Amino acid sequence: MIKKLYSYRFEIFLIIQLAILFGSLFFSHGFYEYTLLPSLYLMNIASGILMISKKKKVMWFCILLFAIATFIFGSDIISRTQNTDNILLRLSVYFIFHLIVTWNIIQQVWKSKRVTQKVITGLISGYISLGFLGFFLFMSIDLTNSDAFMGNLMDSSDIIIRSESLLYYAYITLLTIGYGEIVPAIPIAQKAAILVGMVGQFYLAIVTAVIIEKYIRHSLRSE
Repeated sequence: MIKKLYSYRFEIFLIIQLAILFGSLFFSHGFYEYTLLPSLYLMNIASGILMISKKKKVMWFCILLFAIATFIFGSDIISRTQNTDNILLRLSVYFIFHLIVTWNIIQQVWKSKRVTQKVITGLISGYISLGFLGFFLFMSIDLTNSDAFMGNLMDSSDIIIRSESLLYYAYITLLTIGYGEIVPAIPIAQKAAILVGMVGQFYLAIVTAVIIEKYIRHSLRSE
């Protein structure tokens, strides 16, 4: 069963990522935020562990990480409540986990000898994962520095509204669009924004370019 699921690891991971990002477009706010989203986060963890299941030591490290986090935080590890007491530590757990998973996705895509549909799916999910890493980074900065991010979208003191705004900002920065509704106002936030933008461009310019080159090369050989 695990082996069969592993062959669809990129597709499963990508579908859950898209559900987390865009699920609010199809469900009511209350149901999505407090019922569906915690379940999606749990599924995201499970699919991430499936992604790295071939590397046993890394997989067991992640399982242990979340076992300890669940023991410490209980259901708060996946909840969307406004209890901010342990949220910074929770974000650290998510950041470490997604960093490991994202790095493994990039490795798997990079080492692929043939560019198939699965590789393209992995390429997309790897890019989306960078946005989540940017989000966890921005949220951590916002929680430790109250005036780190300024703008119309950051006027609320509601942690859920601010997190949604920073998730949006993470992807806008990754895509280097920059509409200006959120502005990094202190040096650490500015450096984080530069880092996320640069990583996004490096991914497109290097990883994506290598995959395209492999695809063109194999297409010419097949002809």
